[in-house]
Parts: sequence; C-alpha cells; structure tokens
Amino acid sequence: MRLSRRQGFFLVAVGCAAAMAFALYSQYVLHLEPCPLCIFQRVGVISVGIIALLAALHNPGRTGYKVWGVLGVLAAMAGGAVSLRQLWLQSLPEDMVPACGPGLDYLMETSPMWDVLSKVFKGSGECAKVDWTFLGQAMPFWVAVFFVGVIVLQLWLAFRKS
Repeated sequence: MRLSRRQGFFLVAVGCAAAMAFALYSQYVLHLEPCPLCIFQRVGVISVGIIALLAALHNPGRTGYKVWGVLGVLAAMAGGAVSLRQLWLQSLPEDMVPACGPGLDYLMETSPMWDVLSKVFKGSGECAKVDWTFLGQAMPFWVAVFFVGVIVLQLWLAFRKS
C-alpha cells in the first residue's frame, strides 16, 4: 500500500493530536506545569497539525501540496527552534540560568506582545528545570525529535514524484 499525500498529511495531523494529548496528560495527570517555552512548543505542534489537517481536507494538486508542505515545515522549524532553545537553557550551569520571571498569563495581560515574546525567548529558570525524562532525555528533546520527523515527512509528501 502506498501512502497518498492526503493520507500522509492526515497522518501528520493525527501525530500532532497525539502529541498534544500527551502534553495535556503530562499537565493534568502527571501534574507537570508547562513553562512559557513549553507553551510555545505546543503552539508549534498545534500549528503544524492545523496546517496538515487543512492540507488533507483541501486535497490540492501537486503545487498546492508543496505550498502546504512548506507552510508546515516553517511551523515545525519554529517549534523546533523553541525546543532547541529550551534544551540550551537546560544545559546551562545553575549559576548561568536566568532568574524566574512572572508567569506567561501575567505577561500577556500587562505587556505588549513583542515584549512578551522577547521575555519568553530569553527564558527563565522554570524553563531550565527538567521535571520529566524518557531514555535519559528531557521532554524538549523528544519534542525536537518529533518536529524533525514532521519536517522530513512533510518534505517527502510535498516534493515526492506523484
């Protein structure tokens, strides 16, 4: 059986839904509070999922799938960059970790969006904390692996011959 482009993009959307289900399970069952960078990684996963679902529902021609694929890759690259930023923060020595700042909810209520983004991407102490590991790697590592897989799959779907 050969995977059609439509089925492939639907598979990406299902993968994103599964990733979000695990994120919510981690938050509400395992009681792991997401830091601001975690929330932005979730936005990346949701964005990729919506783009992939729209691509599958739209079912365009070859050129359309290339456009959808590139949009999905850009969203995955942005999410992956956030994951890498958090991994970098987690690798810092304790004395170099930025101090914890106000929560994302407070920042969103009191600051312009550009300031919020700037403060979030500078990171804070809570983003450097490792609460969960699997096979010795923290959650942002696995999210980055997920984004790499999504990028590869979307590029293959968008640019393969027929």
